[in-house]
Amino acid sequence: MPLAGTGELVTAAAAAGHGIAAFNVITLEHAEAIATGAERVGRPAILQLSENAVRFHGGEPRAIAAAAVAIARASSVPLALHLDHVESAALLRAAPGAGFSSVMFDASKLPYAENVKATADAVRWGHDQGIWVEAELGAVGGKDGNAHTPGVRTDPAEAAAYTAATGVDALAVAVGSSHAMTRRTATLDHSLIAALREAVPVPLVLHGSSGVPDEEIRRAVAAGMVKINIGTALNTAFTSAVREYLAARPSVVDPRKYLVPAREAMAGTVAGFLRVVGSRVPQGRAVSSSEA
Repeated sequence: MPLAGTGELVTAAAAAGHGIAAFNVITLEHAEAIATGAERVGRPAILQLSENAVRFHGGEPRAIAAAAVAIARASSVPLALHLDHVESAALLRAAPGAGFSSVMFDASKLPYAENVKATADAVRWGHDQGIWVEAELGAVGGKDGNAHTPGVRTDPAEAAAYTAATGVDALAVAVGSSHAMTRRTATLDHSLIAALREAVPVPLVLHGSSGVPDEEIRRAVAAGMVKINIGTALNTAFTSAVREYLAARPSVVDPRKYLVPAREAMAGTVAGFLRVVGSRVPQGRAVSSSEA
């Protein structure tokens, strides 16, 4: 199947009133697992590489991106390739040549006025290259408690002004989730999500969704969230499967032996999240992301 565009998948999900899940890729096994999980439930998904993941691969995105593109093109469901949390201007400009249809340009650490200017410049350049651009306003942060600090959440009026000033195609907002959570205990501000949906004319993005329980994600999508980012949950599944396999077979040295169950564990996690964000959940039945 041809590589899908992130903007196309997000727009289609928004029009249908459901979410689209974006999963972080670190290794080839991550990309394979995302494709397998998406095919298992017959739903589209987004494969995304962060700037941190690119740094892990020596700062060069083309090799891992090419592998992800090949996997996406071989898939029976639509898959897109997204470059996430980009702060480097050089990496931003490498995106079109590496096969990415979209970029999340992250200037959220800058003061508001500087964030606006940097993001508007990135959007103008990206649109000239045919790149769909996501940005962030507020502070999602890491698992350090700052998701509940006064002042870090996205203000609807400021979000509306920011979107108009920058021309972004989608906006990541801070509504109570945090990156790198290994337990699913986050509680989202659903009234804020609804207010942001009313104020902002572009699709909303939820970062740090690995730490958000299924029902919270389901409610967030119903309130207006569209792109749901998931990373740590895949790593947790991967690492747990490797630990379990090697604990039972400490003499194994062939990585293929333990990468097979690790990849399968991630595929199950992908399938579960896609069931939660998608539109084909049977009425009257709660679907857990642990189902695969």
